[in-house]
Formats: sequence, structure tokens, C-alpha cells
Amino acid sequence: MAVSGYRVGDLGLRTPAYYHATVALSRSSKNRLTSYDLDRFEGRTLFDRIARAVCAADCLPRKELYEAWETARRVRRIFRGGRVVDLAGGHGLAAQILLILDDSSPSALVVDREIPASAALLHEALASTWPRLSGRVEFAAAQMDDVPITSGDLVVSVHACGALTDVVLARAIAAQARVAVLPCCHDRRACETGGLEGWMDPALAIDATRAARLSAAGYRVRTQTIPSAITPKNRLLIGEPVS
Repeated sequence: MAVSGYRVGDLGLRTPAYYHATVALSRSSKNRLTSYDLDRFEGRTLFDRIARAVCAADCLPRKELYEAWETARRVRRIFRGGRVVDLAGGHGLAAQILLILDDSSPSALVVDREIPASAALLHEALASTWPRLSGRVEFAAAQMDDVPITSGDLVVSVHACGALTDVVLARAIAAQARVAVLPCCHDRRACETGGLEGWMDPALAIDATRAARLSAAGYRVRTQTIPSAITPKNRLLIGEPVS
């Protein structure tokens, strides 16, 4: 296209598609995904379909999409079925991806002290593509300790800050439920290091102590990571009660 003899590029005018084609995508960006990002996810993969729904909802930071996806798909390689209980779940994206990945889970409960007002928008956007999600996702504004958990549940939490991750683990252990956490905001004043900080970084000492706690409670422990390009807080801790 020309404007008074100049090309668009000469005038410094750039379309969203131009930027998306020439600028590398940062999966760690906290920028909100919107309809302007749809051309980033034009593929036919399941991830692209989920990403397009998130873009349509216009409410979620890009890094949260990648954190939820990378966590959920690793969890589903190990665990099938069970009610999903997403603690400190925010918009509940991880819980809903877990339902999309495995339809044998009957429902999901998303718990947070405050549920974002836009959580309903995200759920509607996802349910428009996956109608089977309708009526199967419940949001509860509550404290973690107030929510009943059973041994058949799958308890998950993506970046529950600081000691909240320990509360998630404690609730799962008390119910002997399967659990997967992606911890963040490690606080050595509020979290146990197991005396390991002399050998390793305090944040790693905290997560190693958490893994040891699960093992001592009779759990089979699996330790994984999601890509560090998404978040440096990328250690995924998965536990399953040993019968």
C-alpha cells in the first residue's frame, strides 16, 4: 500500500500482523492476550485452540496461558480422572485445561480467596469451543481450609505464592489425594528449608523439603520442570499416594 508515494513501511506504520511476524514471541510476557494476538495462534493444535479462546476472553496475561498449559499437560501424562481441585486457582485456566485433556474427570472446583470478575468471561470463551465444560466448573471464593477434599480428587496449584503452596500440600496429604504444585515466591522466613540452604539456593532448599515431606507422608514423588523461558519459578512437584 502507498500513501502519497511512500510505502507503509517508509512511514513507520506497522500492523499487528507485521509485529507478530517479525518480533519473537515472549512466553513470559505479562501482557494481556487479546483479539490482536489471534494470528499468533493460527494452527490446528489443541494448544492453539485453547490460546484462541483465551485471546477471545481478553483477560489473561500471556505467561499464565503457558504456565497453565505446560503444567496441565505434564500432570495429565501421569494422572487421569478425578475431580480437579484448583487451589489458589485465580481464573481457573489450569483446571479447565485439565478437563479438556481428560474428559473422564467429572468436574473442577476452582478455589481462591477472591475469584476474578473476568473468570466467567474466560470460562464462557472456553465453553464456546468445548461445550462439555458447561456446568462442570465451579468457582468458590473461599479459604483453602474451608473446602472439602477427598482421596479421589486431583489437587493442583499453579504459582500459589510462598507458604500457600505448603497449605495446598497439607490439604492434599490430609486427604491422601493426588497433588501437583508449581511453587513461586519462595519465602525462607515462612517456608521450611530443611536446613539445606547451606548446600543449595534457599528456594531450591524449600522445594526439596516439600518433596521430602510428600515422601515421608507415603507419596511417590515426581519432580519435573516447565520451560524456564516461561518462568524461572518452573519446578513442578507431583505426588501420588502409594497404596
